[in-house]
Amino acid sequence: MGNGELLGIAHVQLAAPPGCEARARKFFSGLLGLKEVKKPENLRKRGGVWFQVGSQQLHIGVEREQDFHPNKKAHPAFKVSNLLALRERLISKNVQVVDDEPLEGFDRFYVSDPFGNRLEFLEAT
Repeated sequence: MGNGELLGIAHVQLAAPPGCEARARKFFSGLLGLKEVKKPENLRKRGGVWFQVGSQQLHIGVEREQDFHPNKKAHPAFKVSNLLALRERLISKNVQVVDDEPLEGFDRFYVSDPFGNRLEFLEAT
């Protein structure tokens, strides 16, 4: 039965304002290539959209407009198989790529999603 140990991360949720679904699909599915996951029927009324990322999921959840504040520091970090190709694709679509301090063993950069949430992309060197 186990001893209650943590086994991994099932999903990460980012907040977005009401009406975010089309923009989320365009960015996360259209630009980043993530496959959308169908939300359970009982949760669809909340809005938002879910995506598959490897064996985990990324959930874009709706917060009321007055409560929504994008994460500028807290962020998910995505492992990438060809960071340079992703960088070039994002830049070609006018997404601002931001470099940061070096991280030993990795190349990396940050972008903001359409709602202002910080996202990190990295590849082992």
